[in-house]
Amino acid sequence: MNTNRKETIKHCIAASILILAVCIVISIIIKYQVKGETDMPFNLSKITIISTAEGSEKALQEGEEPAKWNMDINQNNDIYIFIDKNDEYKKETKIESITIENISVDALPKKGTVKAYMPSSKEGRTFVNNEDFLVKDKLTYTGAKTSNEKNLEIGNQGGKVLIRFTNTGVETYKSNEDTEVVHDGTLLAKTGVVNEEINFKVSFDFIISIGKIKYKAKINLNLPYGDILTEGTSQIEKTELRDIIFKRM
Repeated sequence: MNTNRKETIKHCIAASILILAVCIVISIIIKYQVKGETDMPFNLSKITIISTAEGSEKALQEGEEPAKWNMDINQNNDIYIFIDKNDEYKKETKIESITIENISVDALPKKGTVKAYMPSSKEGRTFVNNEDFLVKDKLTYTGAKTSNEKNLEIGNQGGKVLIRFTNTGVETYKSNEDTEVVHDGTLLAKTGVVNEEINFKVSFDFIISIGKIKYKAKINLNLPYGDILTEGTSQIEKTELRDIIFKRM
């Protein structure tokens, strides 16, 4: 009888230890799903968004009367994503590459078509809405000594990567009355467009490759930022990034 009782106690203790271990593992998994990596060699420090608009000369259609101003208007959103070295991480590491992929337009604008552009490799403006610089499948920045967005390079000890989301062909502005026009969001306002017609949402995977380890997070953006129809150009620096959770791939 005593022997059976001892065996029962042993089984109960073993079962209790097993249950406790399972609970601990589940707790760790849940915590990781919620918080992700908490000690990465490099951290996402801020995201800067600059939203505005600009017009480009439109070719006359057959039979169309010429006008002083005849432009297609694009709404641009320039995204700057900053990566800083984690000073508390003791091991020597360097960024091998940064990749933006799985770009998705999760909420379409009522007017226009959203396209993603990489920085222009030509001298002059950082971004040009040219088919040569369309981002199709993914955009990769290679680690280098210093950041150079025109060469798609990011400093291997930290830097920034750039991407533009443009709502193309939102409206046409045609006028013989204005003596001059300003190429910003107020140009869209002249066409009668309202904010609800140009708002959209995008998301993409942001991957930091460090040696053999890759950290991935999903970034969601509501664009354009601010009321560009009245402000012309709006800018924000997002430093509260708790919703961006990195996990090992």
